[in-house]
Amino acid sequence: MAKEDKKIDFESSLKELESIVSKLEDENINLEDSVKSFEKGVNLVKECQKQLQSAELKIKKLLDDGSASEIDNT
Repeated sequence: MAKEDKKIDFESSLKELESIVSKLEDENINLEDSVKSFEKGVNLVKECQKQLQSAELKIKKLLDDGSASEIDNT
């Protein structure tokens, strides 16, 4: 699976994860599609976690000194 350089926004990732979960819950999905969907879901979860950690860091920085300029490039 090729890595995308483009960042996916958090809300779109969550919607896609919901779609993947629904697909995986379908009893008619074959094993190969299940594994591919699961892999994509894991990658989306990792990206969401990175985005959440970045947002948390930014919030902590803002609360500490009121400036997020040092971390805006994350």
